[in-house]
Amino acid sequence: MQTLARELNLSESSFVFSAADPKHAAKVRIFTPLAEMAFAGHPTIGTAYVLTALGRIRDGSTEFVLEENVGPIPIRLERRDPFLAWLTTPPIRFEATYDAAGCAEALGLSARDLLGENYPAQVVSAGNPFLFVAVRDKATVDRADLDARALERVAPSFGANGVFFFAPTNEGAYARMFAPMSGIREDPATGSATGPLGAYLARYGLIENRDGTRFTSEQGTKIKRRSRLHGILRIKDGKLKTVEVGGSAVKVIDATVSLPQGVRRLVS
Repeated sequence: MQTLARELNLSESSFVFSAADPKHAAKVRIFTPLAEMAFAGHPTIGTAYVLTALGRIRDGSTEFVLEENVGPIPIRLERRDPFLAWLTTPPIRFEATYDAAGCAEALGLSARDLLGENYPAQVVSAGNPFLFVAVRDKATVDRADLDARALERVAPSFGANGVFFFAPTNEGAYARMFAPMSGIREDPATGSATGPLGAYLARYGLIENRDGTRFTSEQGTKIKRRSRLHGILRIKDGKLKTVEVGGSAVKVIDATVSLPQGVRRLVS
């Protein structure tokens, strides 16, 4: 699987197996070109699309579960054609903070480009940790360029899968994500960062912290691969319980891979 993911050289490749729990739809393992992931948003939504298109999700069913390394991921189908589905993120955790000015410099920016001292450079995780850096506007997001060595100096062994930096917008955020540590120079859309992004926006007062608040993250525009990722906050008793992350999917290509042993697998 790792060899195939490296050969395909996509942000992620998902491999589908029979579920361990017969009540679940499938087990999914996800790989970047460099490593296996516990969880990722886009391959989860994409796999849900493939399973639906192949008739693996029975007609009329709007909810099912995919097993991933992070645990069971609930899926809610809003519509089948055109396809739109929502996943429920794993539990979201706020982790270490780092010197924001140093993180800005690692992105080729300055402390003046940051959104402000009330918005820390912080690792937030929903299965995959990302370092979140808030900057002042879209133009600042677009001119950033990561110096991985400089980041290592300011945040040594910080353990995140990538650096997610963004500017708040009326809808939510305008963002980019660099992940050279995962073999991804720049990801045009990072579903597994969308839940943590919503949690960050809510915690630091950048969106309304109430149940049902919707937000949108625009990503990939700078590299001409514009995407829009949608989120819904799920709050109970004043506390964020999870975030639903939604998106569409379309089929781009079918392919059959013949392995050396003669075994064939359909890879999506």
